[in-house]
Amino acid sequence: MIIDEEPRKRGTAHELGCDISAISADELRHRITLLEGEIERLKGEIDRKEAGRKAADSLFGPKV
Repeated sequence: MIIDEEPRKRGTAHELGCDISAISADELRHRITLLEGEIERLKGEIDRKEAGRKAADSLFGPKV
């Protein structure tokens, strides 16, 4: 008999608003770490876009 099943992998995705009552404290800490990293990545992208917008505004904006 051949078993083709692989061990279950730990899920790293988090769905906003999902039921967290059955998740261990360690897993919740892990998810917090992942989400904090994602927040920093999003903030960095906001900063990059705002800097590009300011550069464009200074180049193409009205000359006073």
